[in-house]
Amino acid sequence: MSSFIPPLGEPKGVFNMKTLKDILTGIHHTKVVGDMALSITDIQFDSRKVKPGSVFVAVSGTQSDGHSFIPNAIESGAASVVCEKIPDTHNPNVCWIVVPDSAEALGIMAANYFDNPSRKLKLIGITGTNGKTTTVTLLYRLFRALGYKCGLISTVVYYIEDKTYDSTHTTPDQLVLNKLMAEMVTAGCEYCFMEVSSHALSQKRTAGLQFAGAIFSNITHDHLDYHATFDNYIKAKKSFFDQLDGDAFAVINVDDKNGRVMVQNTTAVVKTYAMRSAADFKVKVIESHFEGMHLKLDGQDFWTPLIGEFNAYNLLAIYSAAIMLQQDKNEVLPLLSSLSNAPGRFETVRSKSGITGIIDYAHTPDALVNVLKAINQIRKGNEQLITVVGAGGNRDKTKRPVMARVCVENSDKVIITSDNPRFEEPEDIIRDMVAGVEEKYKAKTLTITNRLEAIKTAVMLAKSGDIILIAGKGHETYQDVKGVKHHFDDKEELLKLFEMKR
Repeated sequence: MSSFIPPLGEPKGVFNMKTLKDILTGIHHTKVVGDMALSITDIQFDSRKVKPGSVFVAVSGTQSDGHSFIPNAIESGAASVVCEKIPDTHNPNVCWIVVPDSAEALGIMAANYFDNPSRKLKLIGITGTNGKTTTVTLLYRLFRALGYKCGLISTVVYYIEDKTYDSTHTTPDQLVLNKLMAEMVTAGCEYCFMEVSSHALSQKRTAGLQFAGAIFSNITHDHLDYHATFDNYIKAKKSFFDQLDGDAFAVINVDDKNGRVMVQNTTAVVKTYAMRSAADFKVKVIESHFEGMHLKLDGQDFWTPLIGEFNAYNLLAIYSAAIMLQQDKNEVLPLLSSLSNAPGRFETVRSKSGITGIIDYAHTPDALVNVLKAINQIRKGNEQLITVVGAGGNRDKTKRPVMARVCVENSDKVIITSDNPRFEEPEDIIRDMVAGVEEKYKAKTLTITNRLEAIKTAVMLAKSGDIILIAGKGHETYQDVKGVKHHFDDKEELLKLFEMKR
């Protein structure tokens, strides 16, 4: 079991030497064996990080069960163990706390240990299959432009004002989350904008956090390798809105048929946004070009450098949240119109020979449809659209043939290649994708295992005016092969190739 905690240093304030009773505030426990008044130096759920005075929380993870590591934690000096079941043979010098759900307890304990930082911020979370990174990134930039100190927790990066920390998960673990937010409080931040993944919700990583607002973007086919069924995936997303209190708001996309499902049991104030349905906040695309879009947003004419109908939804979600946070729309709209895309999200580069390259993180069928639809709505029709696409290894296999089908149906040429194969063979992943290509599309489909060679081939095939979409990795600067991350950046490689093709 492992947990990445950024090298944030100790936040200012007294976060150490709390008693066990202090950090268990608000947690239902079914059994206590030992003294809850003992002092605790820190909380760990990775037994390798335990030191004398730690409380070890035995969490049943996806890869291993923390209960198996209780002896290791005690050997390293754990003063207390929080678990779902006390081992038959247990150390009487350790305080044992039995709880119904260790992962949930870990979240509440982490919040208590760091003095509940989410209650000292306006914490806004967004969940959904697509659009999370763009939405939280632009909310962070918008509110900083409005004059507020802010933090960001995203797939791409963590920000505490201007400080940057590498992101390893869409939503980090309970200890990292609360430590990041404690640093934000210390830095004087008023807002934190955060991506909330379905994995994080299932694993109770948001337990103990107090959200001022929540946004639902959409829900489409993804992560069925983890959730097993689409119904479980929906339930995971819905649990986010179930936990909101009456002082919070929930902003939902009602053009998505599951939008209203998300808020069936919430006590939060619900507001809706849409392009095609009746809603509290509306947007309409008037014109769309590769340079940007002209929108009618909440009745106002609005220009943005962002491209595609999906980005119109993202901007409307951002605007809706800003209004719910009592911001003046006359200040919000001009600032919003000046904001550019998040890294690796429909990021456009052009060669001197007149080829347009688009880097996008799209790695689900729906995200690919959105990006390809946006390109096809803008292009004149006499250009080639060449799509380079792959699928990640050790992830939902059922979406692979669908991704390939979507690409061949909406592109002039498709090169199926490697993404992050992880512990699978790239050729096996490609074979799964090719299974979705109908016979009539095979003549315009190539398979090239090496991603760099695939991008090189796309550039070689492209002529002036053509468009190359490189999908799947977006902002990532690595390729994950057999557990090793090798440097690889789609944008960097494309720019090198463009420089060579004059």
